[in-house]
Amino acid sequence: MAFQFTQQSTAIQPNAINLENQVKKSFRVKSLLFGLCAGFAMQAHALEPDVLTVTRMAPADAYRVYIADPNFSSLVDGRMHVIDGQNMRYLGMVSTGFSGLSALSPDRSELYVATTYYARLNHGERTDVVDIHDATTLARKEEIVIPPRHAQGTASRTLIQTSFDGSLLYVQNATPATSVTVVDLRNRKVLAEVPTPGCWAVYPSPTVASRFSAMCGNGSMLTLTLDEAGQVATRKQSAPFFDPDSDPVFPMYDRNGDKFVFVSFHGKVYQADLSGEMASVEPGWSLVGATDAKAGWRPGGYQLLATERAAGRLYVAMHDKGEEGSHKNPAKEIWVIDLASHKRIARMPGHNAVSMATSRGEKPRLYLLDATNNDLIAYDLGAKPKLFKRMPAIGNTPIHLELQ
Repeated sequence: MAFQFTQQSTAIQPNAINLENQVKKSFRVKSLLFGLCAGFAMQAHALEPDVLTVTRMAPADAYRVYIADPNFSSLVDGRMHVIDGQNMRYLGMVSTGFSGLSALSPDRSELYVATTYYARLNHGERTDVVDIHDATTLARKEEIVIPPRHAQGTASRTLIQTSFDGSLLYVQNATPATSVTVVDLRNRKVLAEVPTPGCWAVYPSPTVASRFSAMCGNGSMLTLTLDEAGQVATRKQSAPFFDPDSDPVFPMYDRNGDKFVFVSFHGKVYQADLSGEMASVEPGWSLVGATDAKAGWRPGGYQLLATERAAGRLYVAMHDKGEEGSHKNPAKEIWVIDLASHKRIARMPGHNAVSMATSRGEKPRLYLLDATNNDLIAYDLGAKPKLFKRMPAIGNTPIHLELQ
């Protein structure tokens, strides 16, 4: 019996030792964790809380770039990116809500965003407003409630414009019936809603604040002049200047002095004087020669043209092997056209650009949006355009540019 007991005691002893070691090890780990937690707690207690501040941006120069980004992956969360185009660095961002449309005041002191808010984020009661932001701090100053009909389309200067003097704001509506909401910016109120059946886009007169034009489905241009109450005083429609079936015109434009420059799907250029009660459009001419036409060179993109006003030059995003439906293709080349002689004077790399805009001033610069990488590309213009700098990966779906 004694021998058996000794054997049993010897067999149990290793397990007892292991248990004791595990207890000691567990105690040491817990002690270490306690010490670490106590140390972190002391450090956290010693940290000073962050103080939130708002920094005023430096006064804008001619190279400040405003990039509309409807954020296609989350349309309720659109943005406006503000870029220092001289140093190619990010300055700030403005929320533009659901399919927001944005425009700058003529003096660039305010940013207007016509947008939609739903009570349940993406459904429920709809409220449309024009949010007004300080262009220096980007802070939201106030809002003007507008009819819940603003066009929920991709951001474009053709869908929201101020009058030349900044007193009125024109906002394109689509229900799908077309109309334009006229906002009195001085008194911060809606003035009127003006029907524009069969016509689309807003082209403000360069000389009369209460006058704007719209492009119509039959190839003509409608011009409306309003009275002080925002009601239509005169309505004049030009003769058709393009064939919408054989060669439609892109609604996007840029200015050459007081003239509006348009380009057709096949590369025809039109210049329109929209200052009078009726639009006057010059005869069109082609920027594509016979040899290039055989290779299928056509304009394409979204904001596909820009003008260098002082030099009288037109920049157009072009792609080859064009066909029906290729009018949104990104640029393989940028063609530089002299607007006086109607001749092409240079061909630049396209950088897959879908949108472009030029700065004003003594040393103009051309900015391109690369559709492949969301890059912003800048060229110094002059006798021979020269690549200045590339800023990579801006936003989610940047699509439209405005310059200071």
